[in-house]
Amino acid sequence: MNSENARPAPDKALTDMADYVNDFEITSAEAFRMARFCLMDALGCAFDALSYPDCTKLLGPILPGTVYPNGSRVPATQLELDPVTAAFDTSVMIRWLDFNDGFTAAQGGHPSDNIGGILAAADYVSRQRIAERKSSPPMRDVLVAMIKAYEIQGMISLGNDLAGIGFDTCTGVRIASTAVVAKLLGGTREEIVNAISNAWVDGGQLTIFRQGNNTGWRKSWAGGDMTSRAVWLALMALKGEMGYPSALTMKRYGFQDAVFKGQPIVFKRPYGSYVIENVKFKFVAAGMHSQSAAECAFRLHPLVKDRIDEIDAITITTQKEMKRVMDKTGPLSNPADRDHCAQYIVAVGMLHGDIQASDYEDDFAADPRIDRLREKMTVVEEPRYSRDFADPDKLSSANAIEVRFRDGTSTPKIEVEYPLGHARRRAEFLPALEAKFRKHLAHRYPPERQASILELFADQERLEKTSVDEFMTRLML
Repeated sequence: MNSENARPAPDKALTDMADYVNDFEITSAEAFRMARFCLMDALGCAFDALSYPDCTKLLGPILPGTVYPNGSRVPATQLELDPVTAAFDTSVMIRWLDFNDGFTAAQGGHPSDNIGGILAAADYVSRQRIAERKSSPPMRDVLVAMIKAYEIQGMISLGNDLAGIGFDTCTGVRIASTAVVAKLLGGTREEIVNAISNAWVDGGQLTIFRQGNNTGWRKSWAGGDMTSRAVWLALMALKGEMGYPSALTMKRYGFQDAVFKGQPIVFKRPYGSYVIENVKFKFVAAGMHSQSAAECAFRLHPLVKDRIDEIDAITITTQKEMKRVMDKTGPLSNPADRDHCAQYIVAVGMLHGDIQASDYEDDFAADPRIDRLREKMTVVEEPRYSRDFADPDKLSSANAIEVRFRDGTSTPKIEVEYPLGHARRRAEFLPALEAKFRKHLAHRYPPERQASILELFADQERLEKTSVDEFMTRLML
């Protein structure tokens, strides 16, 4: 019998991922602790985003007026939606201000983009169980799903530079979210494999919306797009939809040939909890590659604030990722364009010693001093910074800035290799992370509710045992 068309066994990358999601036990207390902080920070970013009409106009049911009784809830709103749309809305809020956590390796990424899909799926399951008079799952399940989604997305980023060939980092969000959501929804191993294969079949999402003169708001809803797509793919798999076993390796048509130019997808480390334990938090609402550049600018502020008109030249020394994504000259057309411009961020930091999310809006950007400073900036790559950026033992995100004045004098060269949110500065950044969350809470909730939410996040054991239903109820307006 001719067996050329016999269906192959699933690709090892598919089964490894499914086995990790289905069977691997997370035992690291540090991973759970960091998952708590990541959830706290992501929700804080979501709360803050609700102050921006460009974000809120995207939220709600696809068709106005559609009601979903016992639907998945969107934090800090009154919305109850189907789980696919709820995943989109929550992740859009988390990502909108470019303030949520990141992970940098061969390419960058924002693992917290997965949280919208995870929360929407967990709340959907919870409300279905309650309708059947069963117990709501505990938040520990959400934290486990987060740890594993962070790990999968990070492992894809660690060994594979999709952005280098024009595809977006959110491609990894779709794959990671699909895997963990299929498990949360109760999928079998086979169903998880099928769901993951369909996520790879979707191919790569173009990264044009983060690049140069095409930068725009889609960079703030691309993660929501991918994690909501993941929920849909997982639900399809649980209906019995088939998978595609050689989605990565099929000659000509598989992901590796069709998208990755014939190169194999590389996984440099076994799955565990490495990524969430090495995630980077942001303390400036800006592209993550510029976080240390912003710190340099803040330190320069007292040295230059009274001599702005005397500045002759500014040199920004950086890694190749920031230079590729955030080195921009000429007009900046919208807030998303500005928060992905290293020169804009450095100029504002030097002028004010701080940067707020609102500083990218048109009114603030009209200050002529910002563009005058941008015109004096040169961005150059330091090869050591680029090597350390991708080194798994360092994962630095280094920048340095030096200012030269017209009289020939210069400031010291200010260098920051590891930005405040880096794992190497954990003792320093945890108090700042709580302060950031408190500030964002205050934008959405009355004092008693703020205190209640803070108390819950302060207690690891209590948070893990809290039911998903109670947690989501506590966050609703």
